[in-house]
Amino acid sequence: VVGNPNTKGLILMADFYKEPLKGTTTVAIIFKDGVVLAADKRATMGNFIAAKGVDKVHPVSDKMAITLAGSVGDAQTLVRVLRAELELYKYGKGSSMTVKGAATLLSNILQGNKYFPYYVQLIIAGFDVQPQLYDLDPFGGLIPEKYTSTGSGSVTAYGYLDAHFKEGMSEEDAVRLAVNSVHAAMKRD
Repeated sequence: VVGNPNTKGLILMADFYKEPLKGTTTVAIIFKDGVVLAADKRATMGNFIAAKGVDKVHPVSDKMAITLAGSVGDAQTLVRVLRAELELYKYGKGSSMTVKGAATLLSNILQGNKYFPYYVQLIIAGFDVQPQLYDLDPFGGLIPEKYTSTGSGSVTAYGYLDAHFKEGMSEEDAVRLAVNSVHAAMKRD
C-alpha cells in the first residue's frame, strides 16, 4: 500500500501464492487514501515454475512502487534504472519526481527500445498530491487507471476486479480485493 503521507505512509507488498501453478498476475487498485499493489510470487520458464518466492512488487522511492510481469532480467533492469533516475532527479531538482513524471520517464525508456523491446508489462503507482497508477505496455503505452492488472492471469483478475471495485473504498477493502483477484487468477492461470 502506498498511502497518503499524512496517514500510515507505508508500502505493504502483498505477494501471494497458494498452489504451485504457472503464470504471473499483478494487480493495482486506487483506494480512498492510497494505492495497493499485489502480485503472486511465481517465476516461470514455459510450463516450469522456476521459483516460488520472487518479489514482483518493488518500491522505487518512498512514495512509489512498481509491479513486474514478463522477463525477469528486463524487469529487474528497468527497476534499477528507474530507481537511479528518481534519485538523480531528487538530487538535481531538490524535490521528488511526481508519479506521472516517473511513469512518463519509464514510458519513454520503453518507447525508445521498441525495436529491441523489454519484454515486460509494468504498473507504476504511488502518491504525491493524490493516489495514482499507470499501466505500461512493452512499447511505452501509458494508461492512467483506477485499477489494473498485468500478466497472464490478468484476464481472470480483471473479471474479479470489474465485479467488485468501488471508488473511494477503504484500505482494508482494497487489500482484500487485490488479494482475492490475484488468488482467483492463480486458480485459473
